Amino acid sequence: MNEQEIFDFLNQKAEQYNHTDFIELDPISIPHLFSLKQDIEISAFFAATIAWGNRKSIITSAQKIINFMGNSPFDFVMNASEKDFKKLENKAVHRTFSGEDFKQFVFNLKSVYTEFESLEQLFLLKENEENYYHSIERFRNRFLGETLHRSHKHVSSPYKNSASKRLVMFLRWMVRDDKKDVDFGIWKNLPQKFLSIPLDVHTANISRKLGILNRNQNDWKAVEELDKIIRKYNPQDPAIYDYALFGIGVSKELGF
Repeated sequence: MNEQEIFDFLNQKAEQYNHTDFIELDPISIPHLFSLKQDIEISAFFAATIAWGNRKSIITSAQKIINFMGNSPFDFVMNASEKDFKKLENKAVHRTFSGEDFKQFVFNLKSVYTEFESLEQLFLLKENEENYYHSIERFRNRFLGETLHRSHKHVSSPYKNSASKRLVMFLRWMVRDDKKDVDFGIWKNLPQKFLSIPLDVHTANISRKLGILNRNQNDWKAVEELDKIIRKYNPQDPAIYDYALFGIGVSKELGF
């Protein structure tokens, strides 16, 4: 296939998978349990934070987090105290994301929401920025604060050349607005034309097989390389191709 044929195919697959049927078996199902903006943000942030490994186990762990917060994430965050986390001492919440990490994240979120109405305000772009490279780092710095803690490893830094897959995915969930009811589109001050594809092993390998990504490392430089070509074929909604690459990976219709 030539480049145009590749993107004709990707457009077809994106249309097929960007559908509400996608929700049930994906971590995005967790924030879809809520209607309050802050509940959506918090539940989405935790679901994205633990989004590595098997999707079923991610959803199970994220649901446990929501249950622990009494199915009211924002209320829990704003009223949490040390004693609320006793049951999680020395326990894992999801793989290496521990009870101690979860507690620190809750207190970090409380600090943010005490100052801001929405997490969106920490991601706002500055003049001449055309991707979320700097805004992710600004969010990371404000959210984590200056005190070192073991939980910092769960928020990747693009400044350290990480692909920051989980935060890029979180941004897609919050920003994309195409009326298909999968992504939420509740962050109206962030342009979706500057979104990237959450780059993990699967989306990266499929991109390489299709010949739209050459870089071997799954890092921020690879994210920017992929940005250039997906923006060429859909400048207003480049992250739509995440659905296409996901669908190809799940279906294995191309043998990879």
